[in-house]
Amino acid sequence: MTPIVVALDGPAGSGKSSVSKAVARRLGFSYLDTGAAYRALAWHVLNEGIDASDEASVIESLPTFAYSIGTDPDDYFVRVGEHDITDAIREPRVTGVVSLIARVPAVRVHLNNLFRATMQSTPKPGVIAEGRDITTVVAADANVRILLTASEEARMARRSAELPTESQANTASQLRARDVADSRVSDFMTAADGVVTVDSTLLAYEETIDAVVEVITSRTS
Repeated sequence: MTPIVVALDGPAGSGKSSVSKAVARRLGFSYLDTGAAYRALAWHVLNEGIDASDEASVIESLPTFAYSIGTDPDDYFVRVGEHDITDAIREPRVTGVVSLIARVPAVRVHLNNLFRATMQSTPKPGVIAEGRDITTVVAADANVRILLTASEEARMARRSAELPTESQANTASQLRARDVADSRVSDFMTAADGVVTVDSTLLAYEETIDAVVEVITSRTS
């Protein structure tokens, strides 16, 4: 059977990763974190000693990018070749160059094709795929498309809670910088036609999960 595809986008700090994983677990679906692929490629580029700002060299590295990811929400991993980089892709050195990687058109085409193949090959009845461009480019024909958003204040508070060792000022600065960088390649604040907006500003975590599940079930039952 053709799997049900749920595409979910949203700004940094909106909770799209944790909510997507929880929704996938509740519905018995696979979970695909597309942003991890860009981080994994950034790690690969750094590991190979490639200048991340050199677009031609980044593109030349794509054939050697042996990437794999766990799509079971209870067995999540990110690997490049034999290297488990699940934690390494969150390191500051990777975060610092991932926007350079993500804005290369050839990289986006290559990874988008990878995402589509992964979604269609899921062994489960459906897949929750989250990340940039997912509702408009990667999976524009998804069964359900959702924009998960929240106010800037709510997103900053949540990100600060996730990073207790960081000052609030630094967390806010990083979040705004991420929004600016991401906005250069994707409009993730405005829902496109046919995309349902779920605003979690006033919702608790479990309430947000419930809201997303309700959207999915109402459109696939």
